Formats: sequence, C-alpha cells, structure tokens
Amino acid sequence: MVPLNYYLILSAVVFAVGVIGVLIRRNLIVILMSIELMLNAVNLTFITFSRFLGSMDGQVFVFFVMAVAAAEAVVGLAIIIAVFRNRQTLDPSEMQFLKW
Repeated sequence: MVPLNYYLILSAVVFAVGVIGVLIRRNLIVILMSIELMLNAVNLTFITFSRFLGSMDGQVFVFFVMAVAAAEAVVGLAIIIAVFRNRQTLDPSEMQFLKW
C-alpha cells in the first residue's frame, strides 16, 4: 500500500506545475489547461483523504469538482473562441476589453 505522503507530495507537485503554468504562460488555452491541472491536484487530495479516512465524502466532492471543471472548460473555450474571432490573438496581455 502506498503511503499517504506520496499522494500528497504528488498532488502538491501537480498543483505547483499548474500555478507555474498560470503565472508564466501567455496563451489562454495553456492557462486553461493549467487551471485544470490545479483542479485535478485538489481532486487527488480529496480522494487521498477520503481513502485514508474511510469516508465517501471526498469522492462526492470530487464528483462536484469534476462537474464544475467540465462547465468551466466549456465556458472558457467558448470565451476563448469569441476573443480569438474578435482580437485575432490569444495573448492575455494584448486583451484589454475595459479600456477605450
């Protein structure tokens, strides 16, 4: 049986990769994928503690997080498509909608 620490370290590493991807990358699609990585790291933590504590609560939370992640992906990709059609770029630094 794999110790609890290994799962938590893996989850922390995946979350850190997601945070670095959000902070460093300049492509909206990569930023969206990095957010998905962070959500998956949280899901791994929920499942780890659920299994460790012998409770189903963490798995129920994972189901809801996956539903929210799917909705976020759909809405995010729709926004990205709309922005690309109007601005012809996916660089977030070039998108300033609230300025004249």
